[in-house]
Amino acid sequence: MGPLKDVKIIEMAGIGPGPFCAMLLADMGADVVRVERPGGKNLLGIDYDILCRGRRSVAIDLKSSEGVETVLKLVEKADGLIEGFRPGVMERLGLGPDICLERNAKLVFGRMTGWGQDGPLAGAAGHDINYLSLTGALSAIGCKQCGPVPPLNLVGDFGGGGMYLAFGLVSGLLEAKSSGRGQVVDTAMTDGASHLMAMIYSLRHAGHWSDERQSNMIDGGAHFYGTYQCADGKWISIGAIEPQFYALLLDKAGIDDDAFKRQMDTELWPELKAKLAARFKTKTRDQWCRIMEGTDICFAPVLDLSEAPRHPHNQARGTFIERDGVIQPAPAPRFSRTQPEIQGPPPEPGAHTHEVLRDWGISN
Repeated sequence: MGPLKDVKIIEMAGIGPGPFCAMLLADMGADVVRVERPGGKNLLGIDYDILCRGRRSVAIDLKSSEGVETVLKLVEKADGLIEGFRPGVMERLGLGPDICLERNAKLVFGRMTGWGQDGPLAGAAGHDINYLSLTGALSAIGCKQCGPVPPLNLVGDFGGGGMYLAFGLVSGLLEAKSSGRGQVVDTAMTDGASHLMAMIYSLRHAGHWSDERQSNMIDGGAHFYGTYQCADGKWISIGAIEPQFYALLLDKAGIDDDAFKRQMDTELWPELKAKLAARFKTKTRDQWCRIMEGTDICFAPVLDLSEAPRHPHNQARGTFIERDGVIQPAPAPRFSRTQPEIQGPPPEPGAHTHEVLRDWGISN
């Protein structure tokens, strides 16, 4: 009953950000059909591939003319298509946007690449870390001693890629309702990750951001915004930027040192950070949680992947759910009326070929 109920999407099987985008759409209720090669296997193990949840799978041989024609028949029935191949691959298969839009003028054709469909690097291989490198984002993340540190593949693959493809696809679907015309959505992870950096570029233009890592307020430079290790080796996070929150931090931490009154004196930050680190080392993470959690300090324990689903707040919100014995993030965001839900487990490749063709009105 999600908000995308009755929307039909074709997903050309790929890895990483493409499946993540398809998962988002499926979680919102769309009928997403994943087109895979015959005899394909899931390298993660089908039970654990959360990114593939909630959709059906058809196995089609795209090297045969009959297979290509079958996909085009699905295209005729679809609202959108997403693919994550290198530029030109869909065209060589006979499934490029020109051909697909001839079959279905209202189709929104979503394309996912790292560098984009054009430009000097368009044909080159790459991964999340390379796309972030080109945007300025990776340079800004890390520490002075260790250098740039990749933030997993959250910013390029999933933030700048999958989320932007989903947003672009839904925007295209809304426009097609009024115009009656589809279009191509060119999603590049370099474009998306650059877009995510909009606020940082604003701060830099205004003279409030230095290119030196760990010298800014929100990159680990400030003593009041960062992570600290506790007596038991576990970590906590502090984000006490506002004066009233900062005052509460000093009070709850038992700090009575006039130097801390100069909160925004950047020259003092290293010294104050060392003092605060020593203070947090005097208690365990659980002890600091009892003192600070739930207050306006802007505090949270740094939980690992096994701890996060068990935290009382996440449990109360149902942020994580168990499906078929697998703990996984619940669909997000939430809606007051058309609440999204997981439509099913990850499918075996080709498990729904005949079922999908029948349901989409395509004869054997």
